[in-house]
Amino acid sequence: MNVPSDLKYTKSHEWVRVESGVATIGITDYAQSELGDVVFVETPPVSKTVAAGESLGTIESVKTVSDLYAPVGGTVTEINSALASKSELLNEDPYGLGWIVKIKLDGSGDGHLMDAAEYSKSIEQ
Repeated sequence: MNVPSDLKYTKSHEWVRVESGVATIGITDYAQSELGDVVFVETPPVSKTVAAGESLGTIESVKTVSDLYAPVGGTVTEINSALASKSELLNEDPYGLGWIVKIKLDGSGDGHLMDAAEYSKSIEQ
């Protein structure tokens, strides 16, 4: 599994990259492989305020529907509109073009994020 070392991870298989107070969020390579072919992504509206651990929307695959959780708290500033017509980006490039949402951090905490080594260990178990 591909687990980039410059990202933080959640137990529910989201990744987060923080730059200048804005967190970019997506699902991990492990998550997309477990889900199978993604067919639909439901995202929150821009300007929605979320708390760490709160549901951001859902990811629907050929196998199941899974919740997407906010790894950090803040306000949604952008959604990846490309996913509306190309949900397969989550499968093809989960750490790049398949990002899902950007959140401006509110400083309320990070919901216990793991580094790459901790996350790798958690998915091996």
